[in-house]
This record gives sequence, C-alpha cells and structure tokens, in this order.
Amino acid sequence: MIASSTSTLRFQLAVFYRIPKSPKASYEPASEPQPRKFRPSPQLNRWSRARSLRSGRKFDRTGQHSQQLDPNPPLQLKEQVSPEQKDTTLTASNGGADVDLTAGKSIYMVSDGTGWTVEHSVGAALGQFEHCLVDRNCAVNTHLFSGIDDVGQLMEIIKQAAKEGALVVYTLADPSMAESAKQACEIWGIPNIDMLGPITQSIASHLNVSPSGGPRRYPLTDEYFRRIEAIEFTIKQDDGALPQNLHKADIVLAGVSRTGKTPLSIYLSQKGYKVANVPIVMGVPLPKALFEIDPEKVFGLTINPVVLHTIRRARAKSLGFGDGVRSNYSEMDHVREELEFARKILAQNPVWPVIEVTGKAVEETAAVVLRLYHDRKNKCSMPRISKRY
Repeated sequence: MIASSTSTLRFQLAVFYRIPKSPKASYEPASEPQPRKFRPSPQLNRWSRARSLRSGRKFDRTGQHSQQLDPNPPLQLKEQVSPEQKDTTLTASNGGADVDLTAGKSIYMVSDGTGWTVEHSVGAALGQFEHCLVDRNCAVNTHLFSGIDDVGQLMEIIKQAAKEGALVVYTLADPSMAESAKQACEIWGIPNIDMLGPITQSIASHLNVSPSGGPRRYPLTDEYFRRIEAIEFTIKQDDGALPQNLHKADIVLAGVSRTGKTPLSIYLSQKGYKVANVPIVMGVPLPKALFEIDPEKVFGLTINPVVLHTIRRARAKSLGFGDGVRSNYSEMDHVREELEFARKILAQNPVWPVIEVTGKAVEETAAVVLRLYHDRKNKCSMPRISKRY
C-alpha cells in the first residue's frame, strides 16, 4: 500500500514538474560535491501556479514561463478552428483512468461599472478550484469588460463568447441591459450568470422598495467638490503649516507628536470637513492664531505615556535610530514631560475638549470629534462628568 502511494506521488510530480526518473544506484566513487541549488517549495509552486492561472496567465509547459493574456481583447469575431489546429491534449494515466489536461476555458466578466464586484466574485469562486487549476491544469482565462453601457457593445461581447464557448458572468445594474444579456445568451446557448439581479430582487422584496435600476454612476455634485476642497485644505494644513489659515478650518486638532493627528485629519476631511492640526512641542511656541479663532473648533488629543513611548520607539527605529542612539523623542522621561506640558496648555483653555486616543481606532476618535462638533453647532450638548472623552 505504501509503495503504491509512493509511485502515484512520483508519477504526479513527474507529470507536472517534469522531474526525470532517478537513476539506478551506482557503486562508482562519488564525485566532488556540487554546490547546492535553491529549489522552491512544492507548496509554494502550487500557490504561485494557482494565482497565475486564476489571473489569466497561461503556462508554457515546456519552458515553465507564463504569458499574460490581454484582459480586455479587441472584439474581433474568431473563425472556426479545426480540431487539428487546437492545442494537443495532454493525458496522463492515473490508476487506469485518463485525465484531460487541456486548458483554455474562458470566462467573460461584463459590467456597466468598474467591474470590481464581478471580478472579485469570480476570483473568489475560482479559489475553490485550485485543485483543478494546479493538479489537473484546467486553466481558466478570465476577461473583464467594464463600463459597458451600450447594447451594441454588449451584443458584440456575447457573440465573441459564443464563438469561444465562454461562460458569461455579468453585473448590469440597468434592468434592460441585464435582460438583453440574458436573452442573447439563451438564444446563442451560452452559459451565463447574473450576479447582481437575484440579490437585488431579494433585497427589493425584503424592503418592499423598487431598485433604482439605473447604471451605477457617481455624479459630480456640489458635495463631491466640497469633499475634494476639504481634502486639499487638510493636506496643506498638516503639522502646523500655514497657521494664518486656521480660521478657515472647521476643526482644529492639537496634541503632541504621534497622537494620530494626521490620520484623523485625513479621515475627517474625506467626510467633507476642513481640518487643521497643530503639534504641541516643548520649546516651540504655539501659533497665535490658535488662540484667536473660535475655541469651539479646537480639540485636544492626549494619550497614555506608556503607549506613546512604545509608538515613538518604533518610530525611531523606522527612521534608522539604533539602540545605541539616544534621542529625547523616544525617552520615557521626555515623553512624560511633554505630555505634562501639553496638559497644562489644554487646561488653560477649558473650552477645548480633550479626547483620549489610547486604544481607539481612527474611526472611534472621529466619531467623538464629530459628535461634539455637531452638538456645539446645534447648541445641544450632552451632559458630561469629565472634560476628557
């Protein structure tokens, strides 16, 4: 039984990796030892081949090279190929049964948007067939057609799929386009999957609301331009730059280094808020504009000194400072002293709320900032027992 399993394993390796049979044992004197060559792990080879095949690359079995297929080929009708012109079918005997090793099955992915949904869905589904893609070489060529919003283009793609015998998978938000694709595939006998229609109908039935049915477009509204303007403003105001523009900001963040001011600013700006952040550094006076603007715009950030010390040590290493290089920036005594300095400044401005960012994700801190911001704007603040949040 063990001998049979061993011979089967050797046969599989010989087929897919073209490993020659080991020569018979020889009693001749051994030659000088040769330098050991690097041989990749068989499991690593399997993963690499699976990724390549799933992404549309076809392997040249003789040279073990791969060639990237065009993900969006021109729509040209192919002539009928005779059986003699097709690739030679590779077969291997496995326990008396022939295994078909021919490759070249195609999947056409069609979308009226970016194609992200259909591409990743098909990729996830193909991940369940790695045993076939690798062990039996049943390669799949995927082709993505995105932004298809014309029926004529859609019909050309389906014609080409019929010529190649491809599977058509589509996510078409426009009901008329989806229906046209379904009818054309049925007429030409093409296997097809509507990935968006069934779930859309199920949600519509569950909510008792009809779907919009329009293509997924993102119009350039006033809100869009407002968000872009907010992002540009926030980037220019990062780390205390251009303090003369602090009065234009919706939100101003103040805190010592590495309290997450920049990522929090960028996150808030993507929601349409103009954000500026000002670092609090010992020995460096804060800009006068910070104390002249509306104090209800300003939010202080603080953090646990032990956590800040750990973050700064990691930051110092990333900048190339070894253990032998001492810097006040990452020394515990300096961290405590700087936090105490910031605490005194924040205490001198009682209108500024202080947010504790220790253990909080950016989204959590942003939620606290926005709640306080809108409470102040609407003049309806929640009762609190502490200045810290």
